[in-house]
Amino acid sequence: MENITQGHWIFAAIFALVFIIGIAAAYIKDAKIHKIHYKGFYVFFAALIIFIFLLFVFKDFLR
Repeated sequence: MENITQGHWIFAAIFALVFIIGIAAAYIKDAKIHKIHYKGFYVFFAALIIFIFLLFVFKDFLR
């Protein structure tokens, strides 16, 4: 940690800022496509969560 200079911190801050902006721009661009192709995702995700919950419930119940 003693070899980290102020220039390293400035580079890290600029890199993080540009990376976050790039990720946000890609998400906004793809949001329209996701609405078309992933319509039933929330139903599938809810069913998956319920299934995992039931596995935990029955694991203790059947023991």
